[in-house]
Amino acid sequence: MAEDMIARADEPDGAPRIAVLDILRGLAILGILFMNINDMGASFRAGSDIRHFGWTLIDQQVWWVREVFANGTARCLLEMLFGAGMVILTERAAQTAGKWTVMRRYYVRNLVLFAFGMAHMFLLLWGGDILHTYAIAALLVFFARNLRPRWLIAMGLVMGLLQLGGGGYMLYADGQKRVQVAAVEAKVAAHQPLTKEEQALLTKKAENQAKRAKGKAEHEAELAKEDADRSTTTERWVAEQTRMSAERFFSFGEIFAIWESASVMLIGAALFKLGILQGRRSWFFYLGLSVIAYAIGGTARFVGANEMMRFDDLPKTIWATQEVARIAMTLGHVALVNLLVKSAAGAWLLRPFVAAGRTALTLYVLQTLICLWVLYPPFALGLYGESGWAAMMATAVGINVALLVLANWWINRFSIAPVEWAWRSIVEWRPLPWRAKAATAIS
Repeated sequence: MAEDMIARADEPDGAPRIAVLDILRGLAILGILFMNINDMGASFRAGSDIRHFGWTLIDQQVWWVREVFANGTARCLLEMLFGAGMVILTERAAQTAGKWTVMRRYYVRNLVLFAFGMAHMFLLLWGGDILHTYAIAALLVFFARNLRPRWLIAMGLVMGLLQLGGGGYMLYADGQKRVQVAAVEAKVAAHQPLTKEEQALLTKKAENQAKRAKGKAEHEAELAKEDADRSTTTERWVAEQTRMSAERFFSFGEIFAIWESASVMLIGAALFKLGILQGRRSWFFYLGLSVIAYAIGGTARFVGANEMMRFDDLPKTIWATQEVARIAMTLGHVALVNLLVKSAAGAWLLRPFVAAGRTALTLYVLQTLICLWVLYPPFALGLYGESGWAAMMATAVGINVALLVLANWWINRFSIAPVEWAWRSIVEWRPLPWRAKAATAIS
């Protein structure tokens, strides 16, 4: 892997670094703030009610760009990198240790990460934490680490293909039901008698409409309570943040989050074994991959975003294509980064993100401290609910620029970032050194 390495001293615990993986990790960890800041600065529960965050013309445009090009891709990229990291760590450990020692060290590493995730959720009170989810998923995929890439990819695509098939069937079934209802309503308009089955169809439609109206009213009341709890007193803020973390951790959706993460980790492990993540393929390969991936993911997301902006109860194709489109767009981003790194100008442009990748865990926690504990809570600046989509994304840009500068300043002086140091020191069961190092460069 020498051609992939940054020319510098090893990490304090001897872990290898691969330049392009650090760049991808840095971009992903900074990119994830664009996904989280609306949950920190406006509403965690708004979900598909995107107008709740502000819906001026500029808000609509910014949301559309975020939805098509970015939504979910930072998380997906981190999942791929976790899969690659599993291969790197276990292969390195296997050179000097037996399989049970490799397993023990890998499990300890991720169990400590899980503990950090729990602290992030229940001490820093960020209900959107991904560390604990990735830690559990990483434990599950460990047993597939030695499979061939084609099997890793096949296993990793199961969730996306199930969603594609299941969602596609739902779209078809919903369409058929609407055709039937329309035919019955036409008979009603023509004053024709209805059969029992046709009358039951109209009754079911009315019941569903009433159920949706009730659900919408309950959701709006829940959002109003959340907004009040997170913007009035410290006591209410703490209680609401704790409730959000508990609901997230103990929800059935957590199982799907782990499944999703594990699936993409398998794909990431395969992509690393194939040399795709770390830039070992040709310029033409990455060009072709970017074109194909963006064509698939971009088309699905373009259609899906426009469907969501209709704000109706019609079925949406994104229900079926969401995961496949997320993976495709992320692959497009991976290909684009590797294309850029292969040129002198691109390597120069992306070089600062190496430091962000090496300090990713620390930057992730700093994002929480800055947004959740300084900008938006009632006991600090109290800006919760004051910004729309455009303003929140602009805020994320400003924070990320500052964090990128900080990361480069730190890495030019120290060999490891604070949270990474704590994590790896616990895993190694010894305090790691903070020795200074020479400036890094991409070889």
